[in-house]
Amino acid sequence: MPSSPSVATGPSTAPATRNRRADLLLVLAAVALAFWVTSGMWRDPNTRTITVNSSDQALFEWLLAFGGHAVTHGENPLFTHLINVPDGVNLAVNTSITAYAVVFAPLTYLIGPPATFLVILTLNLAATAVAWYWLLSRHLVTSRLAAGVGALFIAYCPAMVSHANAHLNWTAGWLVPLLIWGVLRLRRPGRALVGGVVLGVLVAVAFSIAAEGLFFTALALALFLLLWALHPARRAEARAALPNFLRGLGVTALVAGVLLAYPLWLHFAGPQRYHGTGFDPLIHSEDIAAYGSYPRRSLAGWAGLGTSLAPNPTEENSFFGIPLLLLAVACFVLLWRRADRAFRATLTALAVTAIVFAVLSWGPTAKWNGRLTDQLLPFGVLDNLPVINAALPARLALVVAPVIGLLLAYALDALRARPPRHRSTELVWALGFVAALLPLLPTPLLTSVREPVPAFITSGAWQRYVTPGGVLTPLPLTVDLYPDGQRWQAYALAHRQGEFRIPAGFFLGPGGPDGRGRIGPVPRSFSALMDQAGRTGLAPIVTEGSIRECRADLRYWGVETVVLPDRVHGAKFDVDEEAVRRTATALLGPPERVEDVWLWRVPPS
Repeated sequence: MPSSPSVATGPSTAPATRNRRADLLLVLAAVALAFWVTSGMWRDPNTRTITVNSSDQALFEWLLAFGGHAVTHGENPLFTHLINVPDGVNLAVNTSITAYAVVFAPLTYLIGPPATFLVILTLNLAATAVAWYWLLSRHLVTSRLAAGVGALFIAYCPAMVSHANAHLNWTAGWLVPLLIWGVLRLRRPGRALVGGVVLGVLVAVAFSIAAEGLFFTALALALFLLLWALHPARRAEARAALPNFLRGLGVTALVAGVLLAYPLWLHFAGPQRYHGTGFDPLIHSEDIAAYGSYPRRSLAGWAGLGTSLAPNPTEENSFFGIPLLLLAVACFVLLWRRADRAFRATLTALAVTAIVFAVLSWGPTAKWNGRLTDQLLPFGVLDNLPVINAALPARLALVVAPVIGLLLAYALDALRARPPRHRSTELVWALGFVAALLPLLPTPLLTSVREPVPAFITSGAWQRYVTPGGVLTPLPLTVDLYPDGQRWQAYALAHRQGEFRIPAGFFLGPGGPDGRGRIGPVPRSFSALMDQAGRTGLAPIVTEGSIRECRADLRYWGVETVVLPDRVHGAKFDVDEEAVRRTATALLGPPERVEDVWLWRVPPS
C-alpha cells in the first residue's frame, strides 16, 4: 500500500518534524477562512438565509431538529410521519445527517436549528482543512508549508465553497482523509482487528452524514489502490500486504454491516424508497468547459471572470481555471522527473483516477460551453446500474480536487527538499502557484433576509388549533419552493412545543418518471391550485368540482388547520400572498385572523 513518499528517493516512513507554530497557523487560517465564507450569516443566523439555496438550508435545519427530537423522544430517526402525511418519508434514502443531529442535539435545543446549522457548516469547512493537513503533514509530505497549501486548497476549492451553499453533507470533507487513513493503515501487520473496527465505525458515521460522498470515496480509493497494486514497481509490496489488508476489510465490513443493517434495509427495501434519483443526469453533469472556468464565489468571479456553466450555484464541482490545470500538469511533470520508479506508481494511480472521475463527471452525453452534443460518454453506459443511477455525475468531479491538492503538496515538498538551481526558476514556480490559486480565493456566500417564523408558531398559539400530533398545513403547501412549513415544524420541535404534522414537504420519495424518485409528493388539486396562485399572482377559477376535490384532499391528509402567514418565503421567486388568500377563501370560506396569520379551520369529515 502507499506509504509516505520522498519524491527523490522513494517511500519513506519518517514523520515530519513537529512544528507546533505551523500547526497553529494552519488551524487559525482554516477557521478564519471558514468564518469568512459564512460571514454573511453570522450577523443573525435566525433571520438570514443562503440566497441561492434557502430550501436546502431549511431542510437541514429541519433534519437537525427532527433528529434531536427523535432521539430524545424514542422515535425512529430514519422514518417519519411528521411530513408527507399519511405516507411518511424514508429518511434513509434522503440525506438524514443523523450523526450530526444526535451529536448536536443539545446545541439545537439551546440555540435553535438555524444557529446550529451555521455552526456545523462553519466547522465542516475548518475541520476539512485541518483533517487534510493532518493526513498530509503526518503521513504524506515532510514540509508543513506543502501540507498547508494542499489542505487549504482542498478545503476551500471551488467545489467545497459551492457546496457550502447549505450542503452540510458535502461540506463534511473531513471524513475523506480519515477514511483514507483508515484504509491505508489496514496494510500493517496486526492491525486487522483494531484497524477494521475503527474503519467500520468511520464508514458508519460517513454513511449517516454523506452516503453519496462515502460511495464516491470508496470508488476512488478502490480504483487508486487497484492501479497502484498492479504497477510492476509495487506488485510485490501489494502482494505482501494483501492478506492483512483483506482481513482488515473483512472486520470493517462486519462492523459497518452491523451498525448499518437497519439503515441499509430501509435504503434498499424499506417503505417509501425509490430507485434512481429525482434529478436529471443530463442537467446535473459537468460541462467540459467548466474545468477551465472560474467559479462565481471567488476572487476571479468577483472580478467578473466567473461563469454560469454549473446546473446551479451549489454544483460548481470543478471550475479550477486554466492556470491551475496547467500548474497541476507542471507539478506532475516535476514529480515524475524526480521520482523513483516506486513513487511513479503512486503518480500514475493518482493521474488515472483523476482522469476517470473527470470523464465520468461529464455525464451520459458530452456538454461543451452549455451545449449538449451527441457524443455518448461512459456514464451513459453505467447510468442504469444500481446505486450509480442514484448519483449525480457532476459530483464525481469532487474527486479531482483532492488529487490536485495532493499534487500541489507533493510538488511543494519536492521543491523545498531540493530547490531549483536557478533563482529565476524558483520565481517562476512561485508566480505559477500565485497565478493559479489567488483567483480561486473564496468570497463570502450570498445571504439575504428571510421571513421569520410567525408568532402564531413561536408563541405556541398553534396548539389551540391542532390536536396533539394533528395535521396543520401552511399555504402554499410545503415543498422545496416553499420551505416554511418545515421551518415552523423545526422550531416547534426544537423548542419542545410538541408535534404537528404537515402534508407534503421537501424530501426525495417515490413517484417520479420511470419508477425513479421525485422531489416531494405527487401534487394533488389543493396543492396545485395554491402553487398556481402563489407563483403567478392570479387566483384560479374555483368551481364546485374543484371545491369538492380540494376538500377531499384535506380529508385525505387529515388537515385540521390551514395557515397563511403575511409573508411567505419563496426559495426561487416572490410569492403573491394575496392571490393565495383569495384562492383559499374561495375554497374554504372566510379566514380568521390569529396572531400574525390567516387561519382556516377544517371541520372533521
